[in-house]
Amino acid sequence: MAQVTASQSVEINAAPDAVLAALSDYSTVRPAILPENYRDYGVVSGGTGDGTVVHWILQATEKRQRDVKATVAVAGSTITETDANSSMVTTYTVAPSGSGSKVTTTTTWQGAGGIGGFFEKTFAPKGLGRIQLALLGNLKSRLEN
Repeated sequence: MAQVTASQSVEINAAPDAVLAALSDYSTVRPAILPENYRDYGVVSGGTGDGTVVHWILQATEKRQRDVKATVAVAGSTITETDANSSMVTTYTVAPSGSGSKVTTTTTWQGAGGIGGFFEKTFAPKGLGRIQLALLGNLKSRLEN
């Protein structure tokens, strides 16, 4: 099994605290910025920040979906979502950048072995990268308008 990683970053013209607060709001902001690849989204418990538990189906491709039940941990300027149903972990890191913020999201998981793992490691990061970029673009639009 090989570790698979996908990562994207975006600059947002908003203060780091405002960006972190928006990303930590799983009740209002998150459902509003999720791209169409997310479905059946719901807050299981909590709703804001550390300890929140959320559920969604991530439709990565037409035939491939992942049932995610993520527990949220917030430490400083990093939000970590750990999936109870797989090895998938997604982090959002917010850092000051000029007069605004730079947000980086990184998702890692243990991929399949063999030839299937080769294709997963080759193609999955590109597909997930497009989904991550859409989410970050929606966040940017929300905070800059």
